[in-house]
Amino acid sequence: MAAVSGLLVAGTTSDAGKSVVTAGICRWLRRRGVRVAPFKAQNMSNNSAIAISPDGRGGEIGRAQALQAAACGLAPDVRFNPVLLKPGSDQSSQVIVLGEAVGNIDAANFHDLKPRLAGTAFDTLAALRREVDVVICEGAGSPTEINLREGDFVNMGLARAANLPVIVVGDIDRGGVFAALFGTLALLDAEDQRHIAGFLINKFRGDAGLLDPALKKLYALTRRPVLGVLPWQVDLWLDAEDALAYGQVLGRPDPPVGAQWLRVAVVRLPRISNATDAEALATEPGVRVRLTVEPAEIDDADLVILPGSKSTVDDLAWLRETGLAEAVQRHANRGKPVLGICGGFQMLAERIHDQVESRAGTVAGLGLLPVEITFRPEKVVGHSGGTAFGSLPVSGYEIHHGYVSAARATRQPFLYYPDGTVEGAVLGHVFGTHLHGTFESDDFRRAFLTRVAGLAGRHGFTVATNNRFGAARERTLDLLADLIEEHVDTTELWRIIVEGVPGSQPAVGPAALPTRTPWVSR
Repeated sequence: MAAVSGLLVAGTTSDAGKSVVTAGICRWLRRRGVRVAPFKAQNMSNNSAIAISPDGRGGEIGRAQALQAAACGLAPDVRFNPVLLKPGSDQSSQVIVLGEAVGNIDAANFHDLKPRLAGTAFDTLAALRREVDVVICEGAGSPTEINLREGDFVNMGLARAANLPVIVVGDIDRGGVFAALFGTLALLDAEDQRHIAGFLINKFRGDAGLLDPALKKLYALTRRPVLGVLPWQVDLWLDAEDALAYGQVLGRPDPPVGAQWLRVAVVRLPRISNATDAEALATEPGVRVRLTVEPAEIDDADLVILPGSKSTVDDLAWLRETGLAEAVQRHANRGKPVLGICGGFQMLAERIHDQVESRAGTVAGLGLLPVEITFRPEKVVGHSGGTAFGSLPVSGYEIHHGYVSAARATRQPFLYYPDGTVEGAVLGHVFGTHLHGTFESDDFRRAFLTRVAGLAGRHGFTVATNNRFGAARERTLDLLADLIEEHVDTTELWRIIVEGVPGSQPAVGPAALPTRTPWVSR
């Protein structure tokens, strides 16, 4: 099939469902035999995935784009998310360009960097469109952040530069979806509005027929159709890009195979990164995984997990300020299992030497593992793996500046690499590793859960023997495609993708006035 065109999926708000709608459209197109690829010009997230760069090295992209790549049947590629911003604080972010960290920015200097980032994004998309039939692009936030429109290259700026049609997704679960859809269109200028080809309503609960009068009214006002009403679906929680979107309990845990549940508490750090590590545990029957900021829930847990962090030292200080550090130490002192992953592993150390990330120098860790951590400017990024619990294969990925610079002989390794070197640290019931994604290795996950259940005294807990995480992810992607096929006018969606930007669309709102009303009166 010759190259067709592309599509930009925008949203009325963050978390309206752009990422999952994009993934669903990608999987639907793949089912049709279309060569399709995902694209997000700029993402802001600390949940990243490892992708391959053009020179064969490992690089970082947003986790949502990795899921979308899987929907397309493709390996993650840095071109699917050429610009990734990883917030380290409320004021600054690390900038990843085509997978590689190039520095840090704040609000003041980001404006100066935008033209370079925009050029990279536009060139990358143009190259992708020459390689596949269709590129499905995802916007960021809302396309009508009118204070950010100048220099925009991820929403309407991208649509205009690449001549893409746009569909706008609205989250009806938040309320006010029709005002949000109309307002999103009305706040755009006339040329931007020309690219808006239709709307999608997401997360509806109930009888969609009740919306018919409003759908007709919205069409009468805008002359843009609502292409579909997607129902609320509780099983769409895997690979959530924003950890804050999870709620408290991950997924819907199935009843235990044995007589007891295993209760897992994951500390929701302020700068949490790659929080999706715990999702594979949540797919296991009888494992309840709860994200928490409450010391009491730490006390009640069987296993406590300190996840990754974009700012280890700052989040460690937060742990101490909130009483969570004391709760974790109290849990460990009772002989209950604790796991630290990446930044969480670093917090478990005796000392942390950091002149790179926080520049705080030497600070005391929680002292639960007999290691010291030192940060270096070079970031370790790439896939990794070895064996654990004897000969069980473990694979994962690494994204970190800190490394084990000293270790006492009392520690055992978390895993062994093929060359005989070791990674991580284990001391009795306390585990630490720099590897993300290890629980996606099914045999290792079962062995780990069996070990920690015994340490926690949950002898009635039994792991399932036939649960495969890869199959759970595929079921999620197929469910997304099913929702698109069943609840969206796919004939009209395909027409929009093939024909591109609508030939003539009426403007609404201020753009339709003979003389435009100024946004700010003087």
